[in-house]
Amino acid sequence: MLDAFALLISAAHGAPAYPGIRGHEPDLASARRQVGAIRRAVGEIERLVLRRGSYLAESDFFETAWQLAFWGSNYPRLFAVKDKYDPNGLFIVHHGVGSERWSADGFTRLPP
Repeated sequence: MLDAFALLISAAHGAPAYPGIRGHEPDLASARRQVGAIRRAVGEIERLVLRRGSYLAESDFFETAWQLAFWGSNYPRLFAVKDKYDPNGLFIVHHGVGSERWSADGFTRLPP
């Protein structure tokens, strides 16, 4: 953030959704439209910026290059620390260090 040229936050809004609770189900069609709109907006920015970054608390859930975008050149060192102090992967979070070893929902460890 300290070296950033600009700060951009692109998001959608809507009421909270609770799968399985009648009357509060997610509107998947609307969510997909919103994701598409956000991706188009961010795509325009990415045409102007060589490399974007973020911090995990306000990140793109769908970021494909998340290791670089969120952790930068520190990722290999952080991965080594994670292996040393959490070899069984007890502490995981979506797009957190080492999370690529887990399924997208975070419930299943992937084979090495």
